[in-house]
Amino acid sequence: MNKILVIAAHPDDEILGLAGTVKKYINSGYKAYCSILGEGMTSRTPHREDTPKGLIDSLQNQTLQAAKIIGFERVYFSDFPDNRFDSVGLLDIIKEVDKYVQLIKPDIIYTHHYGDLNIDHRKTFEAVITACRPVREYCVKEIYCFETLSSTEWNFQYGDNTFKPNVFVNIEDTLQAKLDAMECYQTELGEYPHPRSLKALEVIAAKWGTVVGRNYAEAFELIRKVD
Repeated sequence: MNKILVIAAHPDDEILGLAGTVKKYINSGYKAYCSILGEGMTSRTPHREDTPKGLIDSLQNQTLQAAKIIGFERVYFSDFPDNRFDSVGLLDIIKEVDKYVQLIKPDIIYTHHYGDLNIDHRKTFEAVITACRPVREYCVKEIYCFETLSSTEWNFQYGDNTFKPNVFVNIEDTLQAKLDAMECYQTELGEYPHPRSLKALEVIAAKWGTVVGRNYAEAFELIRKVD
């Protein structure tokens, strides 16, 4: 049984970037798990401690509702400070990632792109690529970066840090599940043309579909694959 681990910085990233792909793999017999490293929401108030715990609990409940639609076996929540991963020792994040890699022993990992605008996304990538070094009897054979709408496309840089997808997954049959899951995130949804709107998710899936001759697709950048 092949296993997938999605390692995301915030609640809803796991839906925005690859929910259609995960649903497709689950439908074909894979087991999928998700680790969400950051608590979410606390960057929206002047101080982290100003955010009521009830809001974080509500956000986690939205995550679990979305996970049920996609079919994740389990979602693991950590509590790194939202949009403040750079205030935490990178080793602490690496150890948290490694904990779930050792627990689940996934064949495939999906995580954020190294060039994202969001600092938490970049630190998550660094932690994943460090925790998954190919030493001894390593289990992770494939690592992919996904696009996180409202972060990846807003980092207006050129060169090596841009998102360069080279793997595309047809999600014609699973796009609706992705939209249904995202609809659970009422606190995160925006109005079109905001990229975290349901219409934008469909438009962007259609855009990637045109790249590979499909109606809808999700795009990924392959970091490592070992056969």
